[in-house]
Amino acid sequence: MDRPALAEFLISRRHGLQPGDVGLSAGARRRTTGLRREEVAQLAVMSTDYYTRLEQRRGPQPSTQMLAALARALRLTADERDYLYRVAGHSAPDRVVGRDHVAPGLLRVLDRLTDTPALILSALDEVLVQNGPARALFGDASASTGLERSGIFRWFVHPERARAVYPTADHDRQSRAQVASLRAAYGGMGADSRAGELVRDLTRRSPEFRRLWEAQEVGRRFEDHKVLLHPELGEIEVDCQALFTEDASQVLLVLTAPPRSEAAGKLALLAVLGTQQFGSGERTDAVAQDPAVR
Repeated sequence: MDRPALAEFLISRRHGLQPGDVGLSAGARRRTTGLRREEVAQLAVMSTDYYTRLEQRRGPQPSTQMLAALARALRLTADERDYLYRVAGHSAPDRVVGRDHVAPGLLRVLDRLTDTPALILSALDEVLVQNGPARALFGDASASTGLERSGIFRWFVHPERARAVYPTADHDRQSRAQVASLRAAYGGMGADSRAGELVRDLTRRSPEFRRLWEAQEVGRRFEDHKVLLHPELGEIEVDCQALFTEDASQVLLVLTAPPRSEAAGKLALLAVLGTQQFGSGERTDAVAQDPAVR
């Protein structure tokens, strides 16, 4: 671990960002050049003291999970992310086999979406980042680990919870779409990737998955219009827009509703109230199964 290089890089990147670049308000009397330390810590979901020690060259070696959070918070490019890992004493992550590094371009768009649910997903339906309204609608996805991070996994292994966000009549179509999406990811990532691990595990666990996998359907299909279920707000009819990265490894999903419609009122309520009232623990398992689009 090269503490001086790590500290200098973090300080440089923090100074190079403005609050508006990451979706924060600058405030009326701001004198700081770039972001404050506490703002970076907030974005990376870590303590300000821990982050401060990294910049002061006296912190412990960050874990790869912590570095991934810092890379997202500082909006690093893939090359910058690799440098961050290396000066922190870790190998740079594989760019081909399943990336958790969020594309900065998608993050910049997400930062500006504060009044409607929006989230960024990996090719395996893992929620990488979600805004406040998305957490309020679907639950907080940050607690899931391992294969449980994949909404496809939860759709077939924990159907009673994972499918609660969709009307029962839509479950069969969603199952087909989940499997077709996984086959597309499997084709791009290979049998030895996380996609391959997911296929093998689901084949062992789920007869429904095995049957659908044998159908050989391929494709990341997205619907423009759908109905979602919320435990307090009931049915919400939404339109979905999907923005992919160039290599289609990540997608930004944005949910909207026609102005002055009942659904628009419900989405506005989510944006105002946030997760305190609506982000119950029961929603956590329903969030990442490509939660708004197929």
